[in-house]
Amino acid sequence: MSMSDDLKAIEERVQEGLGSATSLADLERIRVAALGKKGSVTALMHMMGKVPPEERPAMGKLANAVRANVDAAIKERKVQLAKEALERRIASEAVDVTLPGRRLSPGTQHLINQIREEAEDIFCGLGYTVEDGPFVETTYYNFTALNAPEDHPSRSAKDTFYVVDNAPEGKEAHVLGESDVLLRTQTSGVQVHVMEEKKPPIYMVCPGTVFRPDTPDANHLPQFTQMEGLVVDEGITFGDLKGTLDYFTREMFGKDRATRYRPHFFPFTEPSCEVDVSCGVCHGKGCRFCKGTGWLEILGCGMVDPNVFGYVGIDPEKYSGFAFGIGLERVAALRYDLPDLRMLMTGDMRFLKQF
Repeated sequence: MSMSDDLKAIEERVQEGLGSATSLADLERIRVAALGKKGSVTALMHMMGKVPPEERPAMGKLANAVRANVDAAIKERKVQLAKEALERRIASEAVDVTLPGRRLSPGTQHLINQIREEAEDIFCGLGYTVEDGPFVETTYYNFTALNAPEDHPSRSAKDTFYVVDNAPEGKEAHVLGESDVLLRTQTSGVQVHVMEEKKPPIYMVCPGTVFRPDTPDANHLPQFTQMEGLVVDEGITFGDLKGTLDYFTREMFGKDRATRYRPHFFPFTEPSCEVDVSCGVCHGKGCRFCKGTGWLEILGCGMVDPNVFGYVGIDPEKYSGFAFGIGLERVAALRYDLPDLRMLMTGDMRFLKQF
C-alpha cells in the first residue's frame, strides 16, 4: 500500500469518526490521533525522506492537503457541536431568545471627582490655574512657611500623621511631633511651592487628598479631599475675597442656600473667617447633621498674613492676597443632603449610582 493510499485512508477514517463524534472530547481524541505529535498524518510526513526524490513534491503536496482537510473538518464539526449544544440548552431551559440582551452598565466618576472637576471649572472660569503638589510634605511647607508656631496644636500627632520618627532616644515622636516628614494635613503647602516658583500675579487652586487622624463620623474622615485657593496681586482686598466666595457658593449650591461669614483665627491669614452654608437636610431648622444650628461650615478663608509673604520673598508692601480652603466631601454633603460623610467611602454601588 502506497503512502498516498495511506493518507487517503486516514482522511476517510477521520471523516467517519467526526460523523459519530458527539462531544468536544471526542473531537480532541480524533485530532490527536491524526495531527498530534504521534498522530498518523504526522508519522507519514516524517517518513517523507524515504520517498523517491522525483515523487516527493507530489507526495508532500498531498500530505499538506490531507492535513489541511482534516484540520478544517475538525473545526467545522466543532462549530456544529456547539450549535447543537446551544439548541439543547435553549430547549431545556425555555429561554426566550427574542428578549433583548443585557447591557453592561456604563461606569461613572465617583461623586467626589465630579465635585472636584466642577469646582475646578468654576475657578478656571475666573482665570485661576489648577496646581498640584506632593502628598508627603515637610513641616516647613505644611506648617512653618504658613506662619504656624512651633507649639501650634495642629503640629501634634493628634492632628497629623508623621512619617519619619526622628525623636531623640527615650522620647516618642508620635506624641512630641518631632518628625520633619508627614502626610500633608492641608494643600496649603502647594501654595508655598507656587509662590516660591512664580511671581505675582498668582490666581490658583490646588485640589488634592489630605490626611488627618480623625475618627470617622458623620462629619469627619481621616482622608478627604481639599481644595485650597490663593490670590496674590496688587490691590487685593477682603471685598475681592467675599465676592469670589459668594460667586462660588452660588454656582455650586444655587441661590436657595444662605451663606454667612464668621470671624475666626488661622495662622496664615489675617483677618480670617469661616464660611457657613445653610443646612440642606433641615433647611436651617436644626438637625443631627448640623448639630442643631441650621448651619454647616464649608470653608475657612482670610487675607494672606504678611509673614507668609516673607517666607517666599514677596513684598507685602506691594502685594496683598487672600486664601481659602474647601472640603469637597462637605460640599457634596451640602449639595446632595447627605447625612453622613462615611457614605462616600463605603463603595456601595447602590449609593454611588445615584450620582
